[in-house]
Amino acid sequence: MPVVESIWDHWIGKGMMVAAYLMLNISLNMVNKWTISIYGFHFPIALSVAHMAFSFLALAPFMCNKHNRELHYPSVSKQWPGLLFISVCFAVNMGLNNMSLLSISLSLNQVIRSSIPVFTAIGAVVIEQRPPSRQEFLSLLVLVGGVSIAVFEGSSNKASFLGVLLCIIGTMCNGLAMSSIGRLLTEKMDVLRLTFYTAPMTLLVLVPFFNKLEADAFAKYSAHGSGYMGIILLGCLNALLYNLIHSFVIKVTSSVTTTVIGEMKIVLILLLSAIILGESDVWTAKMLLGCTTAILGFCMYSHSRLMAGPQSAPVIIKGVPELAPSLTDSIRAPLMSSTLLMVKPGRS
Repeated sequence: MPVVESIWDHWIGKGMMVAAYLMLNISLNMVNKWTISIYGFHFPIALSVAHMAFSFLALAPFMCNKHNRELHYPSVSKQWPGLLFISVCFAVNMGLNNMSLLSISLSLNQVIRSSIPVFTAIGAVVIEQRPPSRQEFLSLLVLVGGVSIAVFEGSSNKASFLGVLLCIIGTMCNGLAMSSIGRLLTEKMDVLRLTFYTAPMTLLVLVPFFNKLEADAFAKYSAHGSGYMGIILLGCLNALLYNLIHSFVIKVTSSVTTTVIGEMKIVLILLLSAIILGESDVWTAKMLLGCTTAILGFCMYSHSRLMAGPQSAPVIIKGVPELAPSLTDSIRAPLMSSTLLMVKPGRS
């Protein structure tokens, strides 16, 4: 449909899409933190299970059309080791990230997650024997220094230390997936197909931990009323819309745009978490220094990647939004048949 294509190609259409992407990404983070910490739904694994189950069920009608049905068997039969690996990594990343929000601020959580490029670079050295350039190495040192200062300042008690540890492990798992998935997946998949394929396996990983750690307390909690279901449904819908808009942003914008979006996203989340979630009390002088240094390192690394030219970026699915969309800017496969949607491919 040329009309749809021309709308997305116009700067107004792209601007609206970028604004929607930022809004949905920020709101997903904010809603997760608010639900788990402030609203009182202290079941982060249950929240993760709900998000994955909802995404799978919502995507099922689109994935059952003729165009996508023909792709399922050849894709899954050839890519199942990579899909299984992504599912495990995503379950650990998503579950531990949400668990960390029980005891640490969203601000600290986001600063820690901005260190994903560090673990991706380590994975590239170990798995691919591909060391970072000197500029990338220096930017990673700045990033590590900033995150270290923020973590030292934010882990002042036993509960927050555990939250920091969980967030770091989840971030490490995310970085491991990003650095190794290029070898495991020989076919590029769009965000939504990948989510559809990995959701059932991710649920198989998460559900046993829910049964062991949260099931009894959740049964008592749900016995007092079902008002929480609306909040959970809102979060699930937010996550699904985020995945949809992310797949479109990748197709119609350049890697420069997605890099700038990633940098804006960090700053906006830090500001809004202080204003809306009441996290202004965590902003000590050391925390401010650490966050500023980490953001500087993140920006330096993102721009050094851009200056290095086109990258063979790995594919990754979104449930817990990562902070560097430029690292995943090569997801180009079409989601739907051309009779449903025509989107102009993005520029590298």
